[in-house]
Amino acid sequence: MKYLVTGGAGFVGTNLIKRLVTNGHEVVSLDDYSTGTEDNHVNGCHYVEGKIEHINYYFGMNPSFDLVYHLAGLSRIQPSFENPSETFNVNTMGTQRVLEFARRHDLKVIYAGSSSKHHDPYQSPYAACKYLGEELCKLYKKTYNMNIEICRFYNVYGPHEVIEGDWAAVIGIWRRQIEDDQPLTIVGDGEQRRDFTHVVDIVDGLIKVGFFAHKHEDAWELGCGKNYSINEVSDWFIKYGGGSKEYVEDQYGNYRETLRENDEAISRLSWKPEDRLEQYIKELYEV
Repeated sequence: MKYLVTGGAGFVGTNLIKRLVTNGHEVVSLDDYSTGTEDNHVNGCHYVEGKIEHINYYFGMNPSFDLVYHLAGLSRIQPSFENPSETFNVNTMGTQRVLEFARRHDLKVIYAGSSSKHHDPYQSPYAACKYLGEELCKLYKKTYNMNIEICRFYNVYGPHEVIEGDWAAVIGIWRRQIEDDQPLTIVGDGEQRRDFTHVVDIVDGLIKVGFFAHKHEDAWELGCGKNYSINEVSDWFIKYGGGSKEYVEDQYGNYRETLRENDEAISRLSWKPEDRLEQYIKELYEV
């Protein structure tokens, strides 16, 4: 089979492509390298540099794909406040272009949704645009009878995660801060809880949704199913990597809790996520 992965040079995309190529599939990546990097390239994958808004320009004549994994997007809350227009262009308009491309060529689409769906979508441009992306998927699925499935990600971490710049999440930020002998910055009181999900489990879920014929009327929830406070996780970093904590002012749009909403991916897809977080942090600093 032949797969198109948008955002294929990014964090989740790279891990997914590794699995697909290892399993003997033909894979093409479309990425503008705004957050992805050539260091993530996987041997055996063909990489195209370009924006998803122009997907039809790159592949419109004869795409010959079997499935599109639409992972491209600007994935952080705080940068979206600074540039809401770009967030809308990529996360919402870009998604519409991918869906229209898939409609024209009768392709199945797996869309990377976000657990922010379960919070007020108007707390940030990011949350609103990801919410609109899901609504577009449901619109195309119902109106055009398309094969579209949504996978909601919960606080993904693991190999190839971003560790510097605006697009780094908390695990990546702390990894860099320890490398630079800086204190771990904790936003707010640190008692907000997150369902941290290893990228290997996210990829397992994406593969199952892509390969199986099961359909979901809403979305597949891809979360570990256990959450930890930011303070607890920072304690593990200090235990295994050293350092100290520094509390900073809370940020608007910062949710108090994420936790997988249901077990349908487990019961219907035999998906088996594991709580790997402490072991992952420990292994980062084992000599």
